[in-house]
Amino acid sequence: MSLFERVRMPSFEGATGWLNSEPLGPADLDGRVVLVNFWTLTCINWLRQEPYVRAWSRAYRDDGLLVIGVHTPEFSFEHRTELIRLAIAAREIDYPVAVDNDFGVWNAFANHYWPALYFIDRDGMIRDQHFGEGRYKQSERTIQHLLGVERDLTPVEGTGVEAEANWDDLRTPETYVGNARGERRSTDATRLNHWALNGEWRIQSERVVLEQPGGSIAFRFHARDAHLVMSPGPRDPIPFRVTLDGEAPGEAHGGDVDEAGNGELREGRLYQLVREPGTVADRTLEVTFDQPGAEAYSFTFG
Repeated sequence: MSLFERVRMPSFEGATGWLNSEPLGPADLDGRVVLVNFWTLTCINWLRQEPYVRAWSRAYRDDGLLVIGVHTPEFSFEHRTELIRLAIAAREIDYPVAVDNDFGVWNAFANHYWPALYFIDRDGMIRDQHFGEGRYKQSERTIQHLLGVERDLTPVEGTGVEAEANWDDLRTPETYVGNARGERRSTDATRLNHWALNGEWRIQSERVVLEQPGGSIAFRFHARDAHLVMSPGPRDPIPFRVTLDGEAPGEAHGGDVDEAGNGELREGRLYQLVREPGTVADRTLEVTFDQPGAEAYSFTFG
């Protein structure tokens, strides 16, 4: 941990708001061990990391640990405070969260990743950092070291969308669909790790938007889990249907659809569409929307 001994934790003055707490300044953090967690509500890597951060907050709070979440948005709709509140409620987050819509805290930390963890000692110095998922045992031992405690590690097992990825069978990467970062779009979704649009869609910088009812987006993938970041935009909820290889998903349905493949796009977030309970193989996922206005941003897998 010596690499960060002389780097002082930046302030949170750049935050545009706070949830679960009044604004926290230097006086509030003086003498506290602080774990800062940068996240954004649609990030699957953060969702799979969050059960650990949540568990550490509760396990070490009485020992002096203060966890501070920093929500810095990736997509434009993630600036909406009501969506951040929904994510906090869904994940049962009870520690302070700084709303970082202007990237003020992000830039102060010179951060570049979701999720990111910064470990700060009682003198306000950054002693360690970690980007992405994993390294959970070492991270918890770092917390214990900074607190001056030693005990068994906290048992954590993510469930639902928070469950650890099936890394051995994960052969499809995260894929954006907007013009700015979109890749591997095809005329049809018959090639592995390629996707296609059917119907009338408007392709924009960070998203694709359905113009007419009945359009669909399809992806040929190889993974246990398949997710799609979506939003209804300003419209009312939009019904959608999921098929796998042209059939209802049945037992392979994700947490946001039923066995028949029915789901409802109610707010902007990550939707889990597929969780394969058996052998993982190449599959074609297709999502069809009954009404126009559906916005799709990125596919992720697990």
